[in-house]
Amino acid sequence: MGHGIAQVSAQNGYTVSLYDVSEDQLQNAKSKVSANLDKGIARGKIDPKTKALCLQNLSFHTDFEEACSSCDLFIEAVPENLDLKHRILKRADACTAPHTILGSNTSSISISKIAQVVQNPSKVIGTHFFNPVHIMKLLEIVYHPETDAEVIAQVQAYSTRIEKESILVKDSPGFATSRLGVALGMEAIRMFAEGVASAEDIDKAMVLGYKHPIGPLKLTDLVGLDVRLAIGEYLYENLGNPAFKPPILMREMVAEGSLGKKTKRGFYSWD
Repeated sequence: MGHGIAQVSAQNGYTVSLYDVSEDQLQNAKSKVSANLDKGIARGKIDPKTKALCLQNLSFHTDFEEACSSCDLFIEAVPENLDLKHRILKRADACTAPHTILGSNTSSISISKIAQVVQNPSKVIGTHFFNPVHIMKLLEIVYHPETDAEVIAQVQAYSTRIEKESILVKDSPGFATSRLGVALGMEAIRMFAEGVASAEDIDKAMVLGYKHPIGPLKLTDLVGLDVRLAIGEYLYENLGNPAFKPPILMREMVAEGSLGKKTKRGFYSWD
């Protein structure tokens, strides 16, 4: 998600610093950005000048403070773990300017809770992108009771500039998108576990019958079963709705390392 957010920002004129914990991770991100741009050129979606602009606007860092000390908008895209997000946001708050907006790419965790560790919670906002970022058009902007109206307006303007359609959602468990998407995904896994239909046919039902661009099981593979398991547990704990309770099959697949595309096996084989 991080390299995708960096790409769409850089190719639309922003100067972007991308941070990760190792050179290997950064090289992997750089390769993915370049591959995405080449595919865009091949399909006539972008021109070579856009690729050149994007790469010119992107810099890669393993030094956190160096990467974000001069930024106007900071967006974290770490896994769905509140303690981890707290550590990242607290660190960013300490090394950025007072005006810097602090965004979180969380898909379910309360923005109010994320904002608790920063000195000025009014500049914290949810910036929930969708995978793959360079293709998916939606940006879910999530505000909490203390979010400043000017912060919301600036992030909406950012969304427009990077060619995303934004929706504005009040801070609540799962927001709008994850609450709907995870409920559908968990039911699809239950259906698959019960032998109602194959993964391919369950997905085809939603793609052809409801015009979803991708089926719920393939989407779970793309997002990562471990990520969706964490979101499901969070929503079930906070909403108490059994629709969000992760099925036993999902827990078993995560335990054995079948996490979807990133491990090359999930509900589909990704070899």
